Formats: sequence, C-alpha cells, structure tokens
Amino acid sequence: MTDDSNKVWQGRLSGGSAKEVDVFNSSISFDYVLFEEDIAGSIAHAKMLGKQSIISKEDAALIVDGLQGILMDLKDGSLLFDPNAEDIHMFIESELTERIGEAGKRLHTGRSRNDQVALDLRLYVKKQLAEIKNQLLDFEKVLINKAEQHLHTIMPGYTHLQIAQPVTFAHHLMAYAQMIQRDIKRLEEALEHTDVMPLGNGALAGTTYPLDRQYVAEQLGFEAVTANSLDGVSDRDFVIDTAYALSMIMMHLSRLSEEVILWSSQEFKFVELDDAFATGSSIMPQKKNPDVAELVRGKTGRAYGNLQTLLTMMKGIPLAYNKDMQEDKEALFDSIRTVKLALSATIPMIDTMEAKRDRMREAASKGFINATDCADYLTKKGVPFREAYGVIGALVQTCIATNQTLEEVSLETYQSLHELFEEDIYEAISLENCVTKRNIEGGPAPEAVKKQIEQLKERLGLSILSD
Repeated sequence: MTDDSNKVWQGRLSGGSAKEVDVFNSSISFDYVLFEEDIAGSIAHAKMLGKQSIISKEDAALIVDGLQGILMDLKDGSLLFDPNAEDIHMFIESELTERIGEAGKRLHTGRSRNDQVALDLRLYVKKQLAEIKNQLLDFEKVLINKAEQHLHTIMPGYTHLQIAQPVTFAHHLMAYAQMIQRDIKRLEEALEHTDVMPLGNGALAGTTYPLDRQYVAEQLGFEAVTANSLDGVSDRDFVIDTAYALSMIMMHLSRLSEEVILWSSQEFKFVELDDAFATGSSIMPQKKNPDVAELVRGKTGRAYGNLQTLLTMMKGIPLAYNKDMQEDKEALFDSIRTVKLALSATIPMIDTMEAKRDRMREAASKGFINATDCADYLTKKGVPFREAYGVIGALVQTCIATNQTLEEVSLETYQSLHELFEEDIYEAISLENCVTKRNIEGGPAPEAVKKQIEQLKERLGLSILSD
C-alpha cells in the first residue's frame, strides 16, 4: 500500500491504495503536455472566484501570481514534473499550495477535475487545430506554386492505375489542393465544436456557487459555454471530430505519398526527390529510397487506429464522466503529433521535388491516351458515341497489331474504318489539343487550371496569378 495522504479524493477511503493501482491510474506521463492550458484555466477560474467574492480578492491575486510563477518555472526547466503525481492537475495544485500556503487550497472551489480536464483538453485542441491549419495553408501555397510552374506540363491521367486520358501536372497537384482545402474546412468544423467552455459544470451537476461562466469563457477566448452540465463533462465528440479530421489529412497525405513513391521509381521517372528527402541503402549503393513518403503512408495507420480507439472507448459509456475517458488523451495526442510530423516532412519534400517534364510527356504519348478524343472526333461529326467507340476500339486493335500509336496510323487506315475521318484527325488527337480543349470549369486545360488556382488563391487571401 502507498501513502494517500496527499490525494484529494482520499477522505472516503480507508487505507492506502495499491502501488499497482497508482501506476495504472496515473496520467502525468502523458497529460503533462496540458500544463499551459491547466494553468490558463486555473488563472481564469481564480480571477472569477475573486470577482464573484467566492474567495477573497487577496487570495485570488495570490493564486494568480503563484500560477504564473509555476508556469515560468516549468517553461524554463527550473521546475520538473513529478512522475509520482497522479496527473498534471494535482501536480500544479499541490505545487501551488506548497508555494503560497492556505490560499492555494481555495483554487478548486466551485470546480471538479471533471470540468477542469474537459476545459484543459478543449483549450489544447483549439491551439493544436490552429497550428495544423497553418501547416495546411502552407501546404496549399506549395501546391499552388508548384502548379503554376507546370500549367503546360502534360502527363498521363490514370484510372485503375492504367493510362486513361492526358492531364497536366498542375491539374494533378490542384486535385490535392482541393483535398487539403476540405481538410481545412473539417478542422474549422472541429474547432466550432471544440469552442465551448465547460468549466462550471462541476463533476456533473454544476455547483451552488454563483460562478460567472461567461466571464471565464471571455477570459479564455471561448465562443460559448456548455448548455448542459452532464453533457459538458462527458462530451468527447470534439476529440473524435478532431481525430477524424486528422485521419482524413493522413489519408490524403498517404495517397500523395503513394504517387510520389510510384513517380520516383525507375519505371515511372516522373519526379526526382531532393537528396535531403530521400535515403540510401545499407548494401545497394545505387539506391535512392523515398523513405519520407513511405513513412507517411505507414503512419496513416496510427491515425486510423487512434480514431477507432476513441470511438470504441466512448460507445458504451453512460452519463456522465467515467475513468475510461482518460484514454482519450494518448490517442488524440498521438494523432496530433503524427499529423504535424507528417506535414512538416511532406511540405518541403513536395516543394523541392523536381518534375521530369519530358518523361511525363513521353509516358502520356503511350497507351492510346487520346482514344477518347478520337471517338469524340467522330461524335462531333454526328456519329453516335457508341458507334464511334466501336470504331476506335477496332482502330486500337489495329495499332496494337502493327505496333503503332494513333498519331502514326495512316489516314487511309483511318478512312478504311470510317469515311468521316479527314486530315484534321491528327490535330484533334495531339496531346496538347486533347488537354487544351478540355477548357471546361474544373478541367485540365491550362486556362481552366489557372482559374482553379485563382479561386483557391482568393479563398486563401493570396495575390492572383499574373499572366
């Protein structure tokens, strides 16, 4: 058994708790990261207690000064976290009482660890969402800048990983820019759900003290206060919303990473990674491995697992708070850390990546990538699309048999399959025209992609692309 004399909850129980229980119950090893949020929340709470004359203004001032001193000491390393503390909240409160005496024991008036933990976590999530959003905005800028450089760089577009139709590298990059834009919106939605202040909910049923919850919310920068005390202490929807948004970010980064891995292979040779974002082999001197992209792809599973952990943890919990909910932090913290690391490595990797224009253009010239445009040529002359589709299918078979591309087939061969083919078929199926004529909104034509870039720049508040 251990000495529980310093535990705030010990009054009801007799004897000490088992050492194994203390270790199992403790969360200081991971929730220490909340120390800034815990101190900020406690300062706002203390100021409110003094304002409402729930405690004396003198005690409130002592508490605030003491907490500010603890914050400074933790930041500069002169105060270390006690690994034997139960959690970050009790560590700070005990340190405060040791420093300022009796006044420190009044800090917890009118609150519970349940609403205190909920507050700290919301403050932390708000800060992290803002930081990740800024990373995503930086990524958008990199994608836009890279796209501007490759408005006319033709590459093959794929379905089923088979060459399908010609697009541009700019168009391909802007597809990811759209994904990141949706990721930003998801973060903003998660922030909206997070931006509600729970302090004042107590353990589950509020308090009899005349708290000014709106004052605390204003001090801490919250948009609103929770409307129901039971929900306020037991709501972790905002944590799951955040974990879902982070999982989506990782999914998008993983898709891009998979393409970078393919593109940088000898079989594709579409891109060359900067040496700073590749590694070598311990045995094969010729190797240049896309390890950054592979790690991002692999770490995506962590985010998925964390989301599943949170969903499973919450699915069977009755109202209100249950100790199960302590498990929210490690999963959330890991997803946040994983996304931040992945973005910090992916952004400069893409920024410094060199696109091989000639190789992309060469790949686009193969695989009958302009077959649809060839069919459209007949359709625009009045041939039903299904009939035109059949004609071009037969033409492709001829090309395969004679080892020719559609551009290399003679006009006589074209006309033997359909009398409406004329000399202008070669212009219609040139890759440049195949791309340029797809000047529909959202299409791959340089002008259409330029509009995509301009629209995104406008949303991001960036200067519009000049001609």
